[in-house]
Amino acid sequence: MAKKKTFSVDYNRIEQLIWQLAEPVTAEVGCELVDVQYAKEGSAWYLRLFVDREPPVDHDCCQAVSERISDILDKADPIEQSYYLEVSSPGVERPLRKAEDFARFAGSEVVIKLYAPLNGCKQYQGLLVGLEEGQIIIEQQEKRLAFSKETVAAVHLAADY
Repeated sequence: MAKKKTFSVDYNRIEQLIWQLAEPVTAEVGCELVDVQYAKEGSAWYLRLFVDREPPVDHDCCQAVSERISDILDKADPIEQSYYLEVSSPGVERPLRKAEDFARFAGSEVVIKLYAPLNGCKQYQGLLVGLEEGQIIIEQQEKRLAFSKETVAAVHLAADY
């Protein structure tokens, strides 16, 4: 009986490599790379690039990024598996990852998700004060809360429905 070939995937390494390849491409198109996600869903692999700009991202912008990055990915061949490439806007719940994001969106409502519970809670929402000395600062009902970046799994803008 033949052994089934399995893949060991280092998601962080792949996402960082794709970020390095994609960031100059997105800048050429006139937008900002917001996030890179590489994930398996069912039996299929997906590489998702999220881009943003002013004016808002449209289909033409996504298509331009997709076509350019597709050529670069074909040449570099950084991913062993077959995958689907998706390029889109981050939407209203835009993730905040870079220091510039925390400065730009200071004063906005954000959701912070933690790796492990803090005071019995893994998710906090409040007004973003900013990033100070490796701490993400939010304000909840006139009380400031600080979260070490190492304890934070994700930060995104809160949707205002």
